[in-house]
Amino acid sequence: MFDPILDSHTVGKVLASYRKKKGLSQEVVSGLADVGRTHLSAIERGERKPTLETFFRITNALNVPASTVMSDIEKSMYQNPNEKQK
Repeated sequence: MFDPILDSHTVGKVLASYRKKKGLSQEVVSGLADVGRTHLSAIERGERKPTLETFFRITNALNVPASTVMSDIEKSMYQNPNEKQK
């Protein structure tokens, strides 16, 4: 049985994908979210997990509901581990 784990790489990958889809730089998003750019960069690289407050600030800066982003994170978590590498 596959037991999904909320890992920082998944969270970062999904947040980075939304930022890139919007055509925004880390500098712009970090400014709008009132989060340091290096902190946002570390989150996107999977080196740090955002707090719930930081997660909401980032999703708000991206103008995307946090629930939508979380849904995509969950979908990514439940993918077959072999599919993630494609």
